Amino acid sequence: MGKLEGRVALITGSDSGIGKATAIEFAKEGADVVITYHSDEKGAKDTLQKVEETGRKGLLLQVDISEEKNVEEMFDRAIEKFGKLHILMNNAAIDGQGFKVAEMPTENFDKAIKTNLYGTFFCTRRFIKELRKQGTKGKIINVSSVHEEIPAPGTAEYCASKGAVRNFSRVLALELAEEGINVNNIAPGMILTPMNQEAIDDEETRKEQVAHVPMKRAGKPSEIAKLAVFLASSDSDYVTGSTYVMDGGLMQNVGQGA
Repeated sequence: MGKLEGRVALITGSDSGIGKATAIEFAKEGADVVITYHSDEKGAKDTLQKVEETGRKGLLLQVDISEEKNVEEMFDRAIEKFGKLHILMNNAAIDGQGFKVAEMPTENFDKAIKTNLYGTFFCTRRFIKELRKQGTKGKIINVSSVHEEIPAPGTAEYCASKGAVRNFSRVLALELAEEGINVNNIAPGMILTPMNQEAIDDEETRKEQVAHVPMKRAGKPSEIAKLAVFLASSDSDYVTGSTYVMDGGLMQNVGQGA
């Protein structure tokens, strides 16, 4: 029996990268999976195929999590299909666009906050309500970033939203602890996902970037997925309010060489 046997997980942004790898890993551990995507239908269909190849069921939904109505419809469809939910992984996000604050268009800041923070809020609020209806415990995994703590010029919208997700997770952990709902945060460093497409495509760019990582390599989505399995399973029942940094030691470099 897998660690997630009999459970149903909803993973936002599971068409590629960390979300895709986690959907597949969850399925291998026995979970049925709600797979969501914004625009990459091909990638999402590939995730669905790989989930079903494990013998588990999947549901494919297109959704813009920045819109409250869309999130409600997504949950309605998921409950209609599976009847219950046990795990929520808030993974979908958009990256910083390279504008410094003085030049940043308002719509860029607004879009990042609406997707990365409001989207997490909309999904989490509905998920908690479903768990209470079911009378069951559950797991919430929020994917932030090392940039919840490490500032990066030109990405204020991204860093601000991820820092907010971290504190949002910690407040939730306190609010939900007595109900047996665990809330934890994964903060990835440099992972080879579409957010780092340039590093995937260009070896020189990748070498330049990993030079700052003590392990001298980028992480793989599958490595994050295995951590997510732990946080989604009963192995982590006494863990809540924690941030798990997975960055090859990158954050330990802060201040080195000063």
